[in-house]
Amino acid sequence: MGWITIILFTLLAGIRSENQTCKMIGQTGFMEFSKEGDLIIGGIFSMTSTRELVDNGYQALPYAYCKKWNDRELKFARTVIFTVEEINRDTKLLPGVSLGYKLYNGCGSENLIRAAVEAINGGDSKGCNGRIQALLGHSSSGVSEDINIILSSLSIPQVSHLSTCACLSDKRLYPTFFRTVPSDRFQIIGLVQLMKYFDWRWVGIVHSEGLYSKEGTTEFVKEASKEGICVEYRLPYSKTSKIKLDAIVEALRESSSKVVLLFVSLSYTKSFLSEIEKYNITGKQWVGSESWITQADLASVKRKNILQGAMGFALPQASIPGLGEFLLSLKPSDEPHSTVIKAFWEKFFGCSFSPSNTSTKCTGAEDLRTVSSDYTDVTYFRAENNVYKAVYLVAYALHALLQCQNGSNPITGKSCVTTNDVQPNLVLEYIKYVNFTTQNGAKVFFDENGDSVAQYDIVNWQMKEDGSAEIVNIGQYDTSVPEEQKFKLKENTKIVWGGNSNQVPRSVCREPCPPGTRKAINKRKPVCCFDCFECPEGTISNQTDSPECLICPSEFWPNEKKDQCLPKPTEYLSYKEIMGALLTGLGCVGMFLSLLTSIIFLTHKETPIVKANNSELSFLLLFSLKLCFLCSLTFIGRPSEWSCMLRHTAFGITFVLCISCVLGKTIVVLMAFRATLPGSNVMKWFGPAQQRLSVLTFTFIQVVICILWLTINPPFPKMNMKYYKEKIILECALGSAVGFWAVLGYIGLLALLCFILAFLARKLPDSFNEAKLITFSMLIFCAVWITFIPAYVSSPGKFTVAVEIFAILASSFGLLACIFFPKCYIIIFRPEQNSKKHLMGKIPPRTL
Repeated sequence: MGWITIILFTLLAGIRSENQTCKMIGQTGFMEFSKEGDLIIGGIFSMTSTRELVDNGYQALPYAYCKKWNDRELKFARTVIFTVEEINRDTKLLPGVSLGYKLYNGCGSENLIRAAVEAINGGDSKGCNGRIQALLGHSSSGVSEDINIILSSLSIPQVSHLSTCACLSDKRLYPTFFRTVPSDRFQIIGLVQLMKYFDWRWVGIVHSEGLYSKEGTTEFVKEASKEGICVEYRLPYSKTSKIKLDAIVEALRESSSKVVLLFVSLSYTKSFLSEIEKYNITGKQWVGSESWITQADLASVKRKNILQGAMGFALPQASIPGLGEFLLSLKPSDEPHSTVIKAFWEKFFGCSFSPSNTSTKCTGAEDLRTVSSDYTDVTYFRAENNVYKAVYLVAYALHALLQCQNGSNPITGKSCVTTNDVQPNLVLEYIKYVNFTTQNGAKVFFDENGDSVAQYDIVNWQMKEDGSAEIVNIGQYDTSVPEEQKFKLKENTKIVWGGNSNQVPRSVCREPCPPGTRKAINKRKPVCCFDCFECPEGTISNQTDSPECLICPSEFWPNEKKDQCLPKPTEYLSYKEIMGALLTGLGCVGMFLSLLTSIIFLTHKETPIVKANNSELSFLLLFSLKLCFLCSLTFIGRPSEWSCMLRHTAFGITFVLCISCVLGKTIVVLMAFRATLPGSNVMKWFGPAQQRLSVLTFTFIQVVICILWLTINPPFPKMNMKYYKEKIILECALGSAVGFWAVLGYIGLLALLCFILAFLARKLPDSFNEAKLITFSMLIFCAVWITFIPAYVSSPGKFTVAVEIFAILASSFGLLACIFFPKCYIIIFRPEQNSKKHLMGKIPPRTL
């Protein structure tokens, strides 16, 4: 940048001298095309693009010469000429004013700067009168930046048609810079949206070392990170560095990303493809910047596997009536003093204008329609449309500047200006107000940064067998429409994908975390290389890439995939399951045996064994046993409010009734034995009426306990989620634990009393063997219910109910079997023992 500063100060000294005389500064002779006019537009183009140094072997002064010709830059220059002529023919735009041009050619940055200086100076002997009002160009962002450093200090407007670097939007550094090509910032945002649309989250970048590529890729990385797109590698390409090329080849071969963004200028793209085609690089989806994505001449058979399916943003196609014919009608005689036209003509037709050259002589009448090159490709115009708009932009600014109504300008209200008074700083002021539509329908206006509206075509390379490419327009990206409509692909358009893929290539560092897992950022890796963890127990995630797992409500539980909460299955002791059916069967069997025993006793009620054992209490005991077997059924089935209250109260009352009867029989046995002793009249104190009253009293106490329990805090149905996380246990909560244990404790008290009395009567004569049977039955009863307590407390869920039912059935069967089965056995199988003689056998001399 130092030599630019020297040129700038020298230029300022020459132009802004005290006497305001214009001086020619620096090397001259860069002007290639010119036309006189009242107002002049300048232009800088690189029609010769590559310099080579000749050192002369240190025998003479070295010199540089340009050896390559840029067809596209010539096309841009000729487009300026066409547009100026079209404007001069327009009677409405700049009426009475002729527009002229001075177009300069430079090879290399230094010469381009010198050409710009020449354009500013005027470029001829006319001095100040030959100076330009605005400068068009350059195509390169780096060159435009250097030129604008000079132009901004002189308030000369610069309009570029291809300098896309977003850095040039900074009005603090480049206050006089405008462009008709969108800023790379818009292209970058569009490329990010393109990758987001196809879900390409893991990409590589190859860029060149110039300002255009460096600024563009830096902005891309920044915007991509906002959308969750990560860059696996970002490597520079140099035309001269084999090491950098090897690093790129290695990255392309070993990287896991399938998408590669090639963000380089056109000249670097040609060099890169010529090198990379030597390597067998396949399986990549290439995405290109607008600088090269529409250059079909890049295609070849060797590059088919590379460029097939390439995709990117291109400047929109445009139709410019008459431009194609104008370009193809060029003859050397149109510009007889231009060495550039002659050089291009010799290149196009392989002939020579030099008499000393023995090759085919050029006639100047050759037809350009027979030539295939960038210059002669007039099927559609993209970058040329930006040149077209740039010329019109300056023309409309001059038109607005020269307007005069009632002695003042209608736009600014300032004094009127004539063509002789037009200065670049005035043109600069009016460019900011420009808003127009060209003859081909293109709208032109600028935002506060001097950027025009960004519109792009989305193109897709579809290679043919012969190595040529058809660049197909598959969509549009337009920043002037609402956000949701900016990115739009055409319907029913065939898209060819890179990497020989038949579908959209997948390019992700890690596949999205599926529902049922959560996404966790790995701090040691890029954000796209996250980890997926399965949701913990009891939680779900129902979205892809969910950052956290959600806890299911208490009554719900995750499914196996952990992507939705399902109602927890409810569990209770049912009649349909094996354990419920088995317990139901046992209860019914017990009921049947109790009924059968009752029938046997009823049919043999007049026999001594039935009478001797207090038939009234026996029938009442059998009735209570039936109720005990039946009450066990109330514990099976879905708990409800009524079933919960019924099961515990029915159990408590029926068992007290049962134990009261057994207790009554035990007391009767003891009293009966006492009554056989001489002088004893104890039986009159415990006759049938007293027996009934005792049973009634004992049972009534339990009824009172149950009524108090049900009144104060009754049992109720409850969903128990304590034992199992994945299911709900439907059970009957006790309500009042005191009530439950009072009922159970009262039963235990009566059973213990009965057991003690029966135990005391165990040694009575054999004729009164019922005391032994009662003792044994009470032993079983107490053993069952003592075992029941720890089992009941520790059993989870429906097993708690099963334990209680088992205790009821076991104790009921114990009473039935121990007290009544021996008597039934005698009644049915030993009828000879069912006699009074046998029951009243001799009593041995024993005392109680």
